[in-house]
Amino acid sequence: MKKGKVSNDNEPPSYQEATAGYAEMEAQFAWDDKTIRRTFIRKVYAILMVQLFVTVGVVGLFTFCEPVRFFIQTNPGLYSASYLMFFATYIALSCCGDLRRQFPWNIILLVLFTLSMAFMMGFLSSFYNTKSVVLCLGITALVCLSVTIFSFQSKIDVTSCQGVLFSLCMVMLICAIAISVVVPFGYVPWLHATYAVIGAILFTLFLAFDTQMLLGNKRYAISPEEYIFATLSLYLDIIYLFSFLLQIMGEGRE
Repeated sequence: MKKGKVSNDNEPPSYQEATAGYAEMEAQFAWDDKTIRRTFIRKVYAILMVQLFVTVGVVGLFTFCEPVRFFIQTNPGLYSASYLMFFATYIALSCCGDLRRQFPWNIILLVLFTLSMAFMMGFLSSFYNTKSVVLCLGITALVCLSVTIFSFQSKIDVTSCQGVLFSLCMVMLICAIAISVVVPFGYVPWLHATYAVIGAILFTLFLAFDTQMLLGNKRYAISPEEYIFATLSLYLDIIYLFSFLLQIMGEGRE
């Protein structure tokens, strides 16, 4: 008489069952990571859009409203005050990791940072022709859209090109030193144009770099906890790109 196999409930799971369990856990973790990353991306772009709308509004006010333009141009001390606020808030948000992750201080500092940068961009734009300002705003928007699409779709890993970015930074530094030495003896248009062109190229690459860091699908990625720092980086890339384009194509007011 054959005896049936007695099942043991305490018997450890087989290798196949354990592997299937690990695979299911990994799939769940991957899904959770994607959900967190998508939420992080939406939060960063929502804050960035508010920053850009405020900046464009201030630039438009300082460019099109003649009484406001006259007031800020005759009170350059306001620019110095806004620069001090920009520098203080930038150092606080960049260097103090605990502070930029602590609500509501991170939002307060980001608001002050955005207002100070918007004022400085409005002040600089007030010295340029209105058509030039509008043209540079349009070109900046097109470049940002193109770089964002490229970063989302391209397989090229810009986050691995840190050596190229560093080299361009060094070239910009050399140009800046040359300009500071030459300017007291006279204005050199081609040197200033070279500096502005390199700056526009550099911050276009930085925009692609920071966008891919935000997406998190390349070699290097930024933590979802650092939404303030990610927003700060993208905003500065766009602002500096606009300022260099204004130097290249902007025409002074008559």
